[in-house]
Amino acid sequence: MVEINKNKSRPVVVKRVPERLNRIQARKLLSEVRPFLESDHPQVVFDFSNVRQMDTAGVEMLLYCVSQAMKRDGDVKLASVSPQAATVLELTRTWRLFETYENSTDAVRSFSCFLPNTLRFPTPAAARDGNPTEKAA
Repeated sequence: MVEINKNKSRPVVVKRVPERLNRIQARKLLSEVRPFLESDHPQVVFDFSNVRQMDTAGVEMLLYCVSQAMKRDGDVKLASVSPQAATVLELTRTWRLFETYENSTDAVRSFSCFLPNTLRFPTPAAARDGNPTEKAA
């Protein structure tokens, strides 16, 4: 899915991440977004609303995508991050590298302007289920 950011001439690519982001799915998703990442100033949003399971291959794919986008003065943003995916991103300490948004519409709009109070990081599954993660003293 490609959404056009009307305030800029560059398209914002929105890709829905599959329910299971494992090595096979990560390779498939990367092959779909690679042409956009290789363009000037790539703007990519990954919609995580369906993600229920993500392994290290998914994290590696995200890191590769953001590094490629940054090399070309672009960015990768995450939208609708599920609690399961949030937990993996938090445990791997990669969540800090991404702007995350409540939904893909806000993420797309963020490429053209600053949207106050829309940037968020979802609660990991453990904290939501009553088992908060330990906080550093």
